[in-house]
Amino acid sequence: MIEFLKESTFAVNDVIRIAWKVLKIQYFKILGLCLIMFLVFNLSGILSIFISGINIGLSVLMMVIFILAYFGFQLTLFKFILKVLDEPDHEVYVKDSFPTTKQIFKFLIATFYFVLCILIVYGIIIVLVMPFVFARIPMDIVTQVATSLGVLGIIFTWIRISFFPFFIIDSACSPFKSIRFSMAITRGNFTKLLMLLMLLAIFQGLYIVIYSEKDMLSAVFINLVNALLIIPLSSVAIAVAYRKMMNEYQGEEDPGIMGNII
Repeated sequence: MIEFLKESTFAVNDVIRIAWKVLKIQYFKILGLCLIMFLVFNLSGILSIFISGINIGLSVLMMVIFILAYFGFQLTLFKFILKVLDEPDHEVYVKDSFPTTKQIFKFLIATFYFVLCILIVYGIIIVLVMPFVFARIPMDIVTQVATSLGVLGIIFTWIRISFFPFFIIDSACSPFKSIRFSMAITRGNFTKLLMLLMLLAIFQGLYIVIYSEKDMLSAVFINLVNALLIIPLSSVAIAVAYRKMMNEYQGEEDPGIMGNII
């Protein structure tokens, strides 16, 4: 076991370039999976309205089915992209990228850990800010500071541990180990990942601004570009970033938490 963790690194422009190349070649397959996820998400919302007043048991059952379907297709998308990256000279089929039932349940457990980590970080920030309440600082200022620091803490934690699905489908890691590995490979890469996500979020931001100004024609156009190009490109870019960081990772085979927080 290697005793040190080398900070992985990647160039944002390289990630976008490779992601664009992959998307051009596999556009319709990737777009198809993204659209299926979109339909599953929206169909679940529509059906919940119709059956919410009919039977609680049926509502819970349908909710579980849609959650499993949505996350199943999300893992399929990531697994498919990784296969394309690893097998550039071979035809890759979506049917060969479906996750196993075990992988889906590992993902659900890891998602619970993911949410728990975010809540713990937010709770720690609130506890650290609480003493200022007794220092006669106005409550509105304390609240603004706590909220701002809480949001920053959530963003930092989310970026650091959001790569856990890849370790489940790519390395058969346990849920908690996938969280630890995500922290390990993103160590030293937070700024680059933040830049990558901000770049990919530009069109979503434009849509929100234009929609708020009631320019519906432009908002529809931006939304179409976002749905047909930016979202598929984002999925590929995240997978490319994972593969590049993992290929350059020379840390421990079973990374800990405390040594990879900062």
